[in-house]
Amino acid sequence: MNQITLKGEFTLKGKGLHTGLEITARFLPAPENHGYKFKRIDLDDQPVIDALAENVVATNRGTVIAKGDARVSTIEHSLSALYAAGIDNCLIEVDAPEMPILDGSALPYCEAIAQTGVVEQKADKDFYYVKSRMEVSDPETGSSIIVLPDDEFSVDVKINFNSKVLNNQFASLEHIGDYCDEIASSRTFVFVREIEPLVTNNLIKGGDLDNAIVIYDTPMQQSELDRLADLMGVARKDVAELGYLNERPLSHENEPARHKLLDLIGDIALIGRPLKGRVIATRPGHSINTKLSKKIRKDIKRQEVQAPIYNPNKEPLMDNNRIRELLPHRYPMQLVDKVIEKGANYIVGVKNITANEPFFPGHFPQEPVMPGVLQIEAMAQTGGLLVLSGVDDPERYSTYFMKIDNVKFRQKVVPGDTLLFHVSFMTELRRGCAMMKGYAFVGEKIVSECEFMAQIIKNK
Repeated sequence: MNQITLKGEFTLKGKGLHTGLEITARFLPAPENHGYKFKRIDLDDQPVIDALAENVVATNRGTVIAKGDARVSTIEHSLSALYAAGIDNCLIEVDAPEMPILDGSALPYCEAIAQTGVVEQKADKDFYYVKSRMEVSDPETGSSIIVLPDDEFSVDVKINFNSKVLNNQFASLEHIGDYCDEIASSRTFVFVREIEPLVTNNLIKGGDLDNAIVIYDTPMQQSELDRLADLMGVARKDVAELGYLNERPLSHENEPARHKLLDLIGDIALIGRPLKGRVIATRPGHSINTKLSKKIRKDIKRQEVQAPIYNPNKEPLMDNNRIRELLPHRYPMQLVDKVIEKGANYIVGVKNITANEPFFPGHFPQEPVMPGVLQIEAMAQTGGLLVLSGVDDPERYSTYFMKIDNVKFRQKVVPGDTLLFHVSFMTELRRGCAMMKGYAFVGEKIVSECEFMAQIIKNK
């Protein structure tokens, strides 16, 4: 699967939920590996802020990212729609310190993306694979998020409030392709009893009955309701019973829970990669959501590339016979047993290390260790399979080293280990030459890595 960006640009305008300002947000295509970035075009130096979890500085009624003094808030709805559309790279230009609230949902973004279209790029998508159970929690609020390994991305959300109107609700998204129909139209919500404290804290200046579900669950005098309406600068409304004050009916019976799911996806987008795993959230909010994203970001930064997922029961893309058709290497120098994954720009190979390897008797008799130089050779052979699988008559070519840089050996490789090689192009293949980056893993740990230049030459 390749990265995706917008086919063209689109612009959305509306007021800010918290500032009340009239805001214009322009969404533009972006190059490969760009990610999501926000550009404050109203400021003199037009700073660009990466939409990554480590840049989150506040989570009160919205997710806020910052770079220096420049901030952008309420970014979660736009990011949620971009993420659900599979878009990896997008530049968002905004002329205010927050994104427009529009109708309080992600639907306007989904509609604009659908109308604009998307285009596939050359670079491979870089997924974050959940390998084992992860959890973040907040004992004070009772919030928790559990993430489990899964082949695809899915989300379950449970919410509960001490409210006669909104109590327990559940929402689920099994397939991200259902997002626009099932989740996108769900609006943000607020309780009437929360309005005065929010206004006192200089928030929700742009809130009204058109961009938020307003929940009336605590009896008040009509005079008090009128005072709150005047405080908000909205029309007064006669209220006879508890319930939802909006004229527009709920899009779904569990619309608040669906909106919490929408927000959660927007905050997960801050990891900078599409995630493969099942997310189970109880009482989610921007604080616990971004806590999860920050935890994942730390894991991503800890090592540049994740260890590939290896299922020995799965049929390989290339078995030993196919490898022998592509590579001229034979015993004892064929150092790749099979290929389990391949994209346009990367490949994953496997080498099972046994006690019978011919180099162990001399390296070393009492402590068998695979020579580092052979690990690099195995990476190069894996890279050769990536190149040669795309040419006609591969048996007529050989692959040769031209340069090796930035070699690091981190851990011993011994009998019984299974080596996984992840090799990718650093540059395009030109004149038969390719710059590649290779990693060797045992389990989840990188045991060696290097950058190398190789050339394929037709045999005489």
